[in-house]
Amino acid sequence: MHLFLTKISKVLLSSFRRLKSIPHDDPDLTPENWCMVQPCINIRIASKEITISQPLSTFWVYFLGFFTVGVSLYFFQTQNGENSRLWWGVSLMLWGTGAILAGTSYQAFGYEIKCAGRSVCSWTSWWEIIYLIFQQVSMSAMLVAIAYSCSTGTFQVVLQIYALVSSTVYVILVLMGAIVLMKSLITFEFMVWFSAPVFFFFCLFNSWRYYMFKSSMDLVFLGSWAILLGTMMAYWIYGILGIRKKLWAKGIWFSENDVLHVCLILWIIYIVMAVAHHIEDYPIPPILA
Repeated sequence: MHLFLTKISKVLLSSFRRLKSIPHDDPDLTPENWCMVQPCINIRIASKEITISQPLSTFWVYFLGFFTVGVSLYFFQTQNGENSRLWWGVSLMLWGTGAILAGTSYQAFGYEIKCAGRSVCSWTSWWEIIYLIFQQVSMSAMLVAIAYSCSTGTFQVVLQIYALVSSTVYVILVLMGAIVLMKSLITFEFMVWFSAPVFFFFCLFNSWRYYMFKSSMDLVFLGSWAILLGTMMAYWIYGILGIRKKLWAKGIWFSENDVLHVCLILWIIYIVMAVAHHIEDYPIPPILA
């Protein structure tokens, strides 16, 4: 049995290590020119020199991550027995933690994780895989929060089941993609498209509820979804227009990821300033209370 378990663990370890074998999309990107296509700084810790990639971008994404985690703790602290606030806290905790993981691999320690000691830089890492999982599960947790605020009975249960099933399916797909090296399953774009039905449900559901009930909570939610939609549009347009490369040619680094993170910081500010003061569980009729 011990020999069998040892063999299984070696096979699993080998499968997990294979992720680094996916070469970067840019075949000309090497450890030697990594810091030519993006800003870097070198810092020394004891006897080891570490390369920090995109220092300003690192600031933005870490600020977003830790700020979001802080806001999640605020939701936990002010829960007062309401499930909607609890699940908003869960969602934001996952979102913020995911941002920190993403910033560690995409920005801060990208060189150390993907390039150091290699002839060709890796395309992704397990830091990014876990980020993708946290991000999608965060959207599912947000769906549960909205279910508690805006629905009841069978429909609420259906939304909760969808959240659980969709997250389970996504986690399986992403882990499968990471282990068997299917790039299409482990991209940011796939995660966004997989989460899109939940987002569009938010927009339509809260629009219908506001039309029917003129609830200030639904109006505030609609403001949140509008900011998220604007954020994604700004991210895609900035990338399509190639503004990052144009600015970098002038020695200015501000990437589409920076656009994403700065806009998301504004979204989190809106969450804590507006959404947090309107969230409540769906009112139970007195006859059922």
